[in-house]
Order: sequence, then structure tokens, then C-alpha cells
Amino acid sequence: MALFANATQFVTSSLLASGDGEFHPPSLSEFYPEALWFEGTPFEINRIMLIRIIMTVVLLVLFWLGTRRMRVIPTRGQSLTEMAMDFVRINIAEDLLGKKDGRRFLPLLMTMFFLILAFNITGIIPFMNIAGSSVVGFPIVLAVISYVMFIYAGVKKSPGKFFKNSLFPAGVPWVMYIIVTPIELLSTFIMRPITLALRLLMNMLVGHLLLVLFFAATQFFLFSADGLFKLFGVGTFAFGFAFTLFEILVAALQAYVFTLLTAVYIQLALAEEH
Repeated sequence: MALFANATQFVTSSLLASGDGEFHPPSLSEFYPEALWFEGTPFEINRIMLIRIIMTVVLLVLFWLGTRRMRVIPTRGQSLTEMAMDFVRINIAEDLLGKKDGRRFLPLLMTMFFLILAFNITGIIPFMNIAGSSVVGFPIVLAVISYVMFIYAGVKKSPGKFFKNSLFPAGVPWVMYIIVTPIELLSTFIMRPITLALRLLMNMLVGHLLLVLFFAATQFFLFSADGLFKLFGVGTFAFGFAFTLFEILVAALQAYVFTLLTAVYIQLALAEEH
């Protein structure tokens, strides 16, 4: 039933039915919904912002419920919460940064992972049907935070040497610095935050457009097409169903990759050569 509600909402939100019997593909206007409240002010809230607020509240409530009464013999809710938190702590933070530095940066990594996951998963939740991370503002904010923490970790570890060692790596003939230093500057200090933001944004944006396309085509073939063309609706629905499952994987994978890369960048900043 959730899948049918999902399909219906996808079609209703943007798509095709203008009543002319023609197929209308999805467009980028999906990501610029009309304001719901406070239009024209810095506090303007549209559908995507509302989704972000809802999922943030949901996260806070879930973690509060899971940790408010910690017991030696955990309840089912506490066990699930601990398993989720241990996944980030063990597989990302401590695995890459060690126990000491892993604990230092664990609040950041934990927040990143679960916030991205929550915002991503709304792309397949009925009546939300769009990822909160599919508009560039959120990925940019997280990429900037990741970048700032990378710089902070490096400067904290090696004051006065971090930028020098990053731009002028040891063991390189001085003549080669003419080539190496611009490349290091571009790849380390410019491209990292850009690629972090774009990777998350584009996966969620493209995923939404494909889901809308499949379910829009299903609606068109089943209710507007004639004759045997209606059979194509079965195929497009099957693709939409399969891609919905795939989007769940992508939502989790992108949260993991973004958090993992942030931890990798911090680990590189803390490396001994810096």
C-alpha cells in the first residue's frame, strides 16, 4: 500500500496530469516548490524545508527515546539505538581515526551520518517523496563543515606546518613543486568540498527524477495510453518498484560515503607527515 501511495503522490506532486492526455516528464521545478509560510523572508519554509524540519525532529525524538533510560540489560529500543551508533563509532570513527581521535570527532561524524540518512530516505517515504538533501544548500553546508574540520584537525595537530606539508610534500624535487603545489592546492583545498557536496546532491536529485519518471510513465500508460500500450505500464511500474528499493540502498550508501570521506580527510590531516 505504501508503494501505491508513493506512486500516487509522485504523480500528483508534479507530473503529468494536466488533463490533456499527454506525457509530461519530470523537471527541475520539482526542487523549487512554492513557499508555505513566511514567503519572501529569510525564514521562508517550503515543502523541502518542512521535510528537513520534520526529519530533524524525528531524529531527535528517536535518539531521546532510545537513550533516555539506559540500562545494563538494554531494552529493544536501546539495543537498536546502540547498534546504530556503534556502526558509526566502530566502522567509521575508530576504524579510521583510532579510539582517541575517533571519540573526539564522533559527535560530528554521528550527526552527519544520521542527518544525511534521514534527509535522503524521505525520497521514498509516501507523501514526502523528495529527499531533503536534493537541494544544494544542505550538501554545501555539510561539505563546508567537513572542510573546516579537516583544516582544524590539521592545524591543531601541526601548527605552522600543516599548509606547508600539504602544499609542499616532502621528498619531491624542488623543481617539481611548480607542478605539484598547484595540483595539491586544487585537489586538497578546493575540489574536496565541491566533490563532497556534488556527490550527495546529484545522487539524490537524479534518483528523484528517475522515480518520478517511472511512476509518471506508469500513470500515463495505464490511464491515458490506448490498446496494448497499456502493458508498458506494468513494465514501468516494475522498474519504479525496483528503483525504489535501490534508492533505499543509495540513501544509506551516500550517508556512509559522505561520513567516511569526512573521516578520511580528518585522518589525513592528522597523519604524522603533517
